[in-house]
This record gives sequence, structure tokens and C-alpha cells, in this order.
Amino acid sequence: MRLLVAAVCLAFAATGAYAQDKKEPSAAQKKQQTRMKECNERAGDKKGDERKKFMSSCLKGGGEPTKAQAAQQGKMKDCNKQASDKKLKGDDRKKFMSSCLKG
Repeated sequence: MRLLVAAVCLAFAATGAYAQDKKEPSAAQKKQQTRMKECNERAGDKKGDERKKFMSSCLKGGGEPTKAQAAQQGKMKDCNKQASDKKLKGDDRKKFMSSCLKG
């Protein structure tokens, strides 16, 4: 009798687990699927390691930077080099970086 009850319970548990697997994707899963589709389209004809690197960056929210982002990154790099050359630290470095990036 106990074996029969255990078998019935196991059957219901297995059916419930199967039903859970067939649910609609969550909002996060749908968002990730959309992002994958968009990144795949933007990857174009990239192949091999170049494609892997691009897809990884794109799926994390990156991808190829826009012209404005590339310009800002270049400015940041230049200001950082100037601050390092001047051996600035702490608050002095923060003030310098702020003014350098603004102007």
C-alpha cells in the first residue's frame, strides 16, 4: 500500500515538474532573447573570435561604441594620461579629471 501511495505521489510530482517546464518565458528571458536577436543582426558578417568578442560585449549591453562614446573614451584616456604624468592623487586628481573632461 505504501508503495502504491509513493508511486502515485511520484507520478503527480513528475507531472507538475513537466508542466512547469512548459511555461511561457519570463520578461527577463524575453528581453534577453530580443537582445540576442539584435546583437546577432548587428554582428553581420563577423566570424570566429571577432564575432565571439562582439557578441559577448553586445549581450552585456556594449557592442561597438558610437562616435560620441569613442570621442569621450579618447578624451578620458588623454585626461588620465595627463593626470598620471602630473602624478596627481586623491582629490587633486578628481578635480583635474573633472575640469579636463568638461573642457
